Amino acid sequence: MNPTLTRLLLPLLGSLNLYAAEPISLFDGKSLSGWTGSDGKAPGAGWVIDNGTLHLNGTGGGNLLSDKEYQDFELEWEWKIEDGGNNGVKYWVTKVGGKEWLGIEYQMIDDSKHPDGKKGGSHVTASIYDIKAPDAKKPLNAPGQWNQSKVVVKSGKLEHWLNGKLVCQADTAQPEWQKMIAASKFKNKAGFAPGRGRIMLTDHHDKVWYRNIRVREL
Repeated sequence: MNPTLTRLLLPLLGSLNLYAAEPISLFDGKSLSGWTGSDGKAPGAGWVIDNGTLHLNGTGGGNLLSDKEYQDFELEWEWKIEDGGNNGVKYWVTKVGGKEWLGIEYQMIDDSKHPDGKKGGSHVTASIYDIKAPDAKKPLNAPGQWNQSKVVVKSGKLEHWLNGKLVCQADTAQPEWQKMIAASKFKNKAGFAPGRGRIMLTDHHDKVWYRNIRVREL
C-alpha cells in the first residue's frame, strides 16, 4: 500500500476500533484458572464446576478475584441465582486502606424477595450498587432463569447492560459521581474505585451460577 495512503487510513481504522483486543474467556468451563480467593490462595471449595458452569453452592466459597487488573474494558457474562438469592460482580477492585477489597458492583439479586432487593433504588439488579439505580423498566428474568449482563468501562464512563438493554450509566469524571459517592456507603472509603483494578465474583452465601464470562480490553 502507498505509505501516504497508509498514514491517512490508520487514524480512520483506529476510530472504527478495528484493532481492539479480542474477547478473552475468564472461565473455560473446566477450571478456575485465572482466579484466586481474596486471601491470594486457591478459590474456596464452595466454587464448583457443574456441567460447564461455575456454581457457587452456598457452602462458603469466598470472593473470587481475577489475577489481572483492568482499566477500560467490556465484560460480559451469563448468570442465574436461586429464589431469594443475592450476588454481584465487582470491578476496579482494589484493597482499600490495605484492609478490604472494594470496587464498583453490578448488583445481581432477587428484587422482590431478598431483603436488600426489596429496598429498591440502587440495591436492585443491574444497579451501580448503593450508588445509582437502574432503569425501572429493565428486562430482568426471574430467579432460576439465565440473564445476560454486560459492563462497559471507557474513559471513566460506566455502563451496565441487562439482557441487551443499557439500564444504568455514570461518568466518574463528573461532579455528580462524587455527589453520589458522598451519599453512599463508600463515602469514607478513601481510594475507592480508582479507575483500575481487578474483577471480583462475590460470595453472599447464596447459590449462583455463571457461564460465558468474557472480557475485552478497550
